This record gives sequence, structure tokens and C-alpha cells, in this order.
Amino acid sequence: MISADAAPSGSSPSGGAGAPVVPTDREANSGSQVVMLALVAALGGFLFGYDSAVINGGVNAIGERFDLSPGMLGFVVSCALLGAMAGAWFAGSLADRIGRTRAMVVAAIFFTLSAIGSWATVTAWDLVLWRALGGAGIGMASVLAPAYIAEISPSQVRGRLGSLQQLAIVVGLFSALLVDAWLAGLAGGAAQDLWFGLEAWRWMFLSELLPALVYGALALSIPESPRFMVAQGKEAEAAHLLRDVVGLRGEEVEAKLDDIRATINTEKRQTLSDLAGAAAGLKPIVWIGILLSVFQQFVGINVIFYFGSTLWQAVGFGESQALLINVGTSITNIVVTVVAILIVDRVGRRPMLLAGSAGMTLSLAAMALAFSHATVSGSGAEQSVSLPDPWGPIALAAANLFIVAFGITWGPIVWVLLGEMFPNNIRSVALGVAAAAQWLANFVITTTFPWLADVSLTLAYGLYAAFSLLSLVFVWRYVGETRGKELEEMGDGAHQRVAAPVPA
Repeated sequence: MISADAAPSGSSPSGGAGAPVVPTDREANSGSQVVMLALVAALGGFLFGYDSAVINGGVNAIGERFDLSPGMLGFVVSCALLGAMAGAWFAGSLADRIGRTRAMVVAAIFFTLSAIGSWATVTAWDLVLWRALGGAGIGMASVLAPAYIAEISPSQVRGRLGSLQQLAIVVGLFSALLVDAWLAGLAGGAAQDLWFGLEAWRWMFLSELLPALVYGALALSIPESPRFMVAQGKEAEAAHLLRDVVGLRGEEVEAKLDDIRATINTEKRQTLSDLAGAAAGLKPIVWIGILLSVFQQFVGINVIFYFGSTLWQAVGFGESQALLINVGTSITNIVVTVVAILIVDRVGRRPMLLAGSAGMTLSLAAMALAFSHATVSGSGAEQSVSLPDPWGPIALAAANLFIVAFGITWGPIVWVLLGEMFPNNIRSVALGVAAAAQWLANFVITTTFPWLADVSLTLAYGLYAAFSLLSLVFVWRYVGETRGKELEEMGDGAHQRVAAPVPA
């Protein structure tokens, strides 16, 4: 998995100057081990997506079961995001204290307890508690997976491996929606009894138990990252990992250890005070990470996944049709994420974000236009929306184009950037703050959508279109390219536009 750029200057494994580098069996094995480690870490992303979307199929049933107002229903859905914000906030510090893999086990425990508690819930408020606990696991996974993957990945494939986090998220979303549709179909509806006299929506929550247990078990089987090992004074173990797993050779191992030592202060634990700077109290690079996170959510992507079934029922589809549409959009999301993985290390992060912002702006504007032709009757839970031809199909097509534009760019690329853009000496805590900001933004969007939808769906999607346009301006002005750079090259000025050519 080592490219020609990684070979010592003036030499090649074959002995001839300028000869092509042919990976040895050991290097190929190292590359496969790195992929396996990245996949295990990304399983946290699967649970992130699964836990986020599993409530989708039961939203209406839960609202009816507990007689919830639109505002309270929005809070039951979005309370997990407050837990995620808290989990992301402390995940970096916890990972620095006990290690990346042990922190993953803690996240797995949170997912497990949430699945069981949500299944057995008796009131809306204890459901809020269990959802928030699962949210803490989501927040931790959102920090731990990109950090770990970035720290064990060679620079030339870091974008692809980092994108596995988003692929795992969308596969988790798809799996949750597929399971929701299956369970609702078995019971004849999410509100109907399934097994042991318990409603189908409860079994939707319990279905998270198996992947949570698998995640915890696998997290115990993978090694710590080399940067955490060096920070803990375990340089021999770090050298072994760099040589036998990452695939570095000879003097490259010691050179990498020197780079890590130079960018990690082993005498000082990372704290929030390390993020202090002249730009409104924070380092500029931290603000870049925070705003990337906020824009990723303010375009409204999770409205489609959290309220998708409700939205399409309002447009005129039945419950089973709406659930199938959700499954279809999730498949689309998976396909475009695979495309992103294939091109991210060739095209680069910045061009992909710019293209994505443009595509999201146009598709969201089309959705806003479509819903401006809607006929609305009633309000709140009794609201009914109908779209005359051809605006219903246009709204559905625009929603899927939006998912494509997001899924191939802002979905995976923001996670790649958050994992790699911060300097080693602040990476854990800065990533935690940026991820916490992302979950806060997600909470704001998710909580306000039922209210905005009650006022006007045109207003809702018009606002998301405006934020998409702002995201384009932000990336153009402030976000630089990180493709091909080693993590140790990331400094406080890494946010600045890169004018020099980036290595292929």
C-alpha cells in the first residue's frame, strides 16, 4: 500500500533508480490490516447511523402512544443529539486518558443500554433518557472513529479510509430503515403489537443491541493508534504498529516516530485552553472545524432521515410506501458514498465540498419551489399536505438529488477533514469541540423542523438552501486542501488556502 512517493529518495525496492515500486507481500498484508482496523473503528459510525435513524419508522406511532405535541415529538427525536453533543465533548479527553479503543468500548456500552432501555420504556420522559444515553454513544463514535482512522492511515489513502466512517454511517441508516420497514410490515404498522404484546416500534429500538455488542467486542481486539502509544511512552509498540500494520520500512519508522514526538507534548494532557487563540477566543483552525460541522447540519440533511416517513406521508404516500422510499434514499446514499471513497484522494477535499454546496443549493431550492405549490389543511399533528402534479414527483426527485450531492461530498469529506486537519497537539480536544458543535447544530435543525413545517415547508427548505449557498462561500474563502499531507504537517495555519500543487 506504499506508493512511489513513499520510497526513499533515489532508490526503489528493485534497486534501479526510478523503477516502479512494487508492494511486497508484507506491505500488501500491512495495507489489508490497516483497512481492517479502519473498518472496526468505522463500526462506531454504523451504530451512529443506526441509532440516529431507527426512530424514523416509529415517529408517528410514538407520538400517538404518548399523545405528544409536535414540539414534544421533535424533542423526543432530537434529545439523542443533546446526548451526542455531550458525548462528543468528553470523547477526546477520555480517549487521551484511557485510549481510543477503550473509549470505543464505553460508547458500545452506551449503545447497549440505550437499546434495552428504549425497548422497555413506559413514558415519553424515560424514552428521552434512553435516547440521550444512546446519543452519548453516537457523539463518542463521531469523534473516536475519524481520529483513530486518521492516526493509523498512510497519508496517500487517508481520505479513502477516513470516508469509511461516512460509508458506515449511511449503511447504518439504511439498515435501520430496512429493519423498521420489515418490523412494521410484520406487525401491520409501527403502532401494532408484534412479539410478547409489545409494539413494533419497541423492537425497532432493540434491534440495535446486536451491532452494539459486536462493536464492543471488536474494539477490544484492535491496537491503539501509534500517536496514542507515543504519548503514553510506548514507543516500541508504536514502532511495531508503524512497521507491521501501517507498512513503513527501515528509516521511515524512526522518522515517523520523530515527527510524532515533535508534535505531541507527552508532559501535558490536551485541554480546552489549548484551543485558545486570537480569533474570537479560538485558534482559526478550530473555528474552521466548528463551521464545517455546523454547515454540514444546517443544510438539513437529517430532516430527510429523521422525518422522512412523516414527510412523504404528508405528500401523499402511505406508511409502507414512505418507509420504502426511505430505504431507497438510503441505498442512493450508500452508492454515492462509495463513489466519494474512490475519488477523494484523487480529486481532493476542497473541490468536492464546493461542488457539493452548489448541488445542494440547487436541489433544496427546487424543493422549496415545489412545496410553494402545496395545499395545506389543518395544523400540527393533523396537518395534511398535498402537491399537485408535477410538483410531487419534482419534490421527490429534488430530495434524492440533494442526498446525492450531500452523500458524495459534505457527508464523507467533513469527517475526513475533521480527522486530519488539526495539529497533533490539539487533535483530540479540537475534534471533540467540532463534533459537539455538529451535534448542537443537528439538534437545532431537528427540533425546529416540525415547527417550520407547520408554518411552511417552503420556508424550511428555503432556509436550508440559503445555508447551502453560505457553505459554498465559506469553503471558497477559508477551507484549504489537506490531500497528500502527513498529519504531522498540520499546523495552526492549516486552514489557509494552499496554493502549491498537492501530491498525487
